[in-house]
Amino acid sequence: MGPLDGKVALITGGARGQGRAHATTLAAAGADIVLCDIAAPVEDVAYSAATPDDLAATAAAVERLGRRCLTATADVRDLAALQTLADRAVEAFGRLDVVIANAGIATGDPVATMSEQRWRTMLDVNLTGVFNTFRATVGHLIDRRAGHLVATSSIVATTGARNAGHYAAAKAGVVALVKSLAYEVAEHGIVVNAVLPAGVDTQMIQHDEIYRMIRPDLDNPGRGDAEEVFARGRPRPGLLDPQDVADTVLYLVTDRVKCRSGESITLANGMD
Repeated sequence: MGPLDGKVALITGGARGQGRAHATTLAAAGADIVLCDIAAPVEDVAYSAATPDDLAATAAAVERLGRRCLTATADVRDLAALQTLADRAVEAFGRLDVVIANAGIATGDPVATMSEQRWRTMLDVNLTGVFNTFRATVGHLIDRRAGHLVATSSIVATTGARNAGHYAAAKAGVVALVKSLAYEVAEHGIVVNAVLPAGVDTQMIQHDEIYRMIRPDLDNPGRGDAEEVFARGRPRPGLLDPQDVADTVLYLVTDRVKCRSGESITLANGMD
């Protein structure tokens, strides 16, 4: 018996990276999985986007664990699409218990030269996308008077981030949204929390633009230069593994976690 046997979990940004780790970890714990990802390029984002093949690969990994998996290509900026997916999930599986608002993007620019479009896209995906995910699903959890909601924020929500003020602002907004929603749904037996990791070793961070954001002191930084930042004075040098975050999310969505809500669980690895 797994801790999530009989449960259904919906995960945004599920095609790869942290989303894939969440999907396989929750499936291994017994949950059936609902995955969505835009699986296409996002405007103003330089690194390679997830693809429909990535989404299919995650679904296949879930099914190899003996769990059912429903997938959809959906943009978290599209509330109607997320509402349709949530309704499909309940129709297909009969319930919805866990929601992981994981989808996000990363770009870098100093505030002094940042375009309005870059600011707007960041907040639309990384903050409004979390709102849309919660808005589309929380009604189903309220109907059942139980459930767990988790949002992916970042340690920069508390520290700020040079050359990524838009990213830090969006992630800080996620923390405030989580705290606020936790008050609203407590009477329905629903808990809401956020995870705040430091740098995680995914495709999102493996790009020249992000290296320059992390190492503005260098003209042409590479992966090794960026990783130096995450190695300085850390208990465990280097980037976090997606599994580190997924293990924390699993803890937060089990029925044993009823007294933690509105909280921000940091995975700072000594960064904060």
